[in-house]
Amino acid sequence: MLKIDGLRVNYGGIEAVKGIDFEVPEGKIVTLIGANGAGKSTILRTIAGLVKPAAGRIRLQAEDITALSPDRIVSKGITLVPEGRHVFPDLTVLENLKIGAYLRTDDLNHDLEWVYSLFPRLKERSWQAAGTLSGGEQQMLAVGRALMSRPKLMMMDEPSLGLAPLVVKDIFSIIRKINEQGVTILLIEQNANMALHTADLAYVLETGRLTLSGTGEELLKNEAVKKAYLG
Repeated sequence: MLKIDGLRVNYGGIEAVKGIDFEVPEGKIVTLIGANGAGKSTILRTIAGLVKPAAGRIRLQAEDITALSPDRIVSKGITLVPEGRHVFPDLTVLENLKIGAYLRTDDLNHDLEWVYSLFPRLKERSWQAAGTLSGGEQQMLAVGRALMSRPKLMMMDEPSLGLAPLVVKDIFSIIRKINEQGVTILLIEQNANMALHTADLAYVLETGRLTLSGTGEELLKNEAVKKAYLG
């Protein structure tokens, strides 16, 4: 579904991403793991059109989307659930969800009901201000908002960050359910153990370069990965 060729991204004078190639197959869950500062978030932001690459190509289903604006990239079927959730705190849960569908002109009810079926707590709190939700509920809202654009590919940046272990388990269960509905997922996650148990395919990123790839199961057994990321 997504193919990255020779991607280089600079921040000021620093090369944050150093000529990487990777693929995200349709219908799969793919994870990028690596230490803080390795360039993982930069890659997602570049795919989303928020950061312009210095070199390389990004293709979605063979179409070159490298130079497209963020709203055009959303319209093509890619959405980003950002690190830190970034819900609109003064708007209600329902208003936040509708913002996720801002490019759509069709009826939203079917997709709202789907989001509410995944996250019943959001339905219970649909008229509540998003800023009054717990961290876990705000993460659910950020995921639900992204789903309202009907993505083909959903990118998630640190969905478990700052959440209690039980809530993390719930979030990853939901990620699997979303994938089962046909949404391809590209996931960045500090909880490498959980990410590798969830992913079909995984890549290890170190200081802007991809150093390892394989199935989630293969990387869970890899001694270097165990030592660096799994404790």
